Amino acid sequence: MSQSQEHRGFLEVASTFRPALERLARSYERDETARADLMQEILVALFRALPTFAQRSSLRTFVFRVAHNVAATHCVRGARHRPWVSLQDLELVLPSDPRTEPEATVDRKQRLEHLNELIAKLKPVDRQLTLLFLEGLTPEEIAEVTGLSGTNVTTKLSRLRAVLRQHLGGLR
Repeated sequence: MSQSQEHRGFLEVASTFRPALERLARSYERDETARADLMQEILVALFRALPTFAQRSSLRTFVFRVAHNVAATHCVRGARHRPWVSLQDLELVLPSDPRTEPEATVDRKQRLEHLNELIAKLKPVDRQLTLLFLEGLTPEEIAEVTGLSGTNVTTKLSRLRAVLRQHLGGLR
C-alpha cells in the first residue's frame, strides 16, 4: 500500500470514528485544551497503528482498542488529577433520590450531563467499560478491547446498568 493510500485510509477511518473518539476524549478530559491534546494523541496513535491492522478483529474494535489504550495511558501519566471511584462506590456518588427534583427541570440533556460527570469520576477500567458499552460494542468486543474476560465484562456491565438505571431514571 502506498503512502498516499495509507493517508487516505487514515483520513477515512478518522472521519468515520471521529464523533465516537471525541466522546471518548470528552469523558477522559473536561478541560478543552487537554481534551484537544488527548484527541491529537489518539489520532497520532491511530495513524501509526493502522498499517498494523491485521483484520483479526473488526476495524471498530481495533480503533477503540487504540483509543482506549492512549486514553488510559494519558490518565496514568497524571495529565489531570481527579478523584476516581470504583464501580462499587458509584452509588455513593449518585444522589440518593433523583426524583426529588421537579420533573420539569430534569430533561434529557441534564441527565446526559450527569451521566458524563459520573463516568468521568470512574476508575479508568470502569470508565472504559462504560464508554465502550455506550458506543454499542458487545461484551465480546469489549473483552477483546480491554483484555478482560467476557464473564468479567458482562458482570461489571450488568451491575453498572442496574445502578445507572436506578439513579438516572431510565436514561438510555
